[in-house]
Amino acid sequence: MKYGLLKYDENKRFFNVGDNIQSLAAKQFLPQVDVFLNREKLADYKGDPVKLVMNGWFTHNIHNWVPSENIDPVFVSFHMNNTAAPHMLSEKGIAYLKKHEPIGCRDQFTADTLKAKGIDAHFTGCLTLTLDSYKVDDSERDDTIYIVDPLYSYPRPEKIFYNAKITVKNILNGTAFQLGKKNKHLKNFISEEVLASAEFINQEPPSNTYSDEEKFSMAEELLHKYAKAKLVITSRIHCALPCLAMGTPVIFVNGFDSFVDSCRFDGILELFNRIDIDSKTGEYTANFPLDGKIDNTTLVKNLEKHHDLANALKEKVRNQLNK
Repeated sequence: MKYGLLKYDENKRFFNVGDNIQSLAAKQFLPQVDVFLNREKLADYKGDPVKLVMNGWFTHNIHNWVPSENIDPVFVSFHMNNTAAPHMLSEKGIAYLKKHEPIGCRDQFTADTLKAKGIDAHFTGCLTLTLDSYKVDDSERDDTIYIVDPLYSYPRPEKIFYNAKITVKNILNGTAFQLGKKNKHLKNFISEEVLASAEFINQEPPSNTYSDEEKFSMAEELLHKYAKAKLVITSRIHCALPCLAMGTPVIFVNGFDSFVDSCRFDGILELFNRIDIDSKTGEYTANFPLDGKIDNTTLVKNLEKHHDLANALKEKVRNQLNK
């Protein structure tokens, strides 16, 4: 049997390293990788029969669903976003998923959406919870605090000025004048000292710059950094979830207010030490003890609620790959 691994299309301006981190989570269970398959072009695959772990977001290319019959799918940590679901759950799409049920879903929203269509589906959590293979001994941990894409759903230059048409739209609707909102809200709960000394990381680098090999190397490099961190503050689930797996103290900053975003987190947010922000006012609450602002002396202990999910995922993937 041959084994495949997902790779991803790039946006016109940037790509998401979190996708590659999800593929690394799948890769650790494979005896080898024989072929890389583009998530958005799975229907076009005409090669030898191949097993493929189907974890992550599906799909931006709704017209290319369902996958080729030459792909033997392992459905764990599968996410179907609310924007794609009406197209993916056609008669053909439902029949495909029922053929390969039970479907392990990354979030409860996806599980509920599939079950409403008569598909046997259940919540598994995200496969990145199994990335404890990158864990290091605490003696190797350093004093670095990483702030990774905090409040990235807020207005930011790369989205505001994406192209001429969108730039004009964002100027007219006033969004372009909210570029300072993110820093203003971060200062409400992160000290100036930490904001000045922390290492900021962007998990959406420029597109059309890196090969697939370089993207996976970048993802591995980030995991090695997070594994040794003193603390990670992030709004990226594919930073926060691996941190849980690696035992790195992590605070998830939740400033999302659209259902497109929030549906991805159903069943996942409960795993984190979390700061929830009102994106309009900047007011926030924390679900863990926080005396004042996060500073260099702030200590957080992860909730350790993820272990049952991680262990079940490991068993499920291994069993299905060995069928």
